Amino acid sequence: MSRLNRLLCEDDGQDLVEYGLLASLISIVAIVSIGTLGPLVGALYTYVHIAIRFARAAVGT
Repeated sequence: MSRLNRLLCEDDGQDLVEYGLLASLISIVAIVSIGTLGPLVGALYTYVHIAIRFARAAVGT
């Protein structure tokens, strides 16, 4: 019975599991954020590119 109690009370690998869970959560949040914000950032760059092109055309450069 004491062996079972020791096994249940052991916490040697607990930190490693917590770090693994934290790393996976951060990865999931990063993937979802990039997937959500990617098209918005792409549209912003396109808008800026077009604005610069029109500004150059207006100046004549």
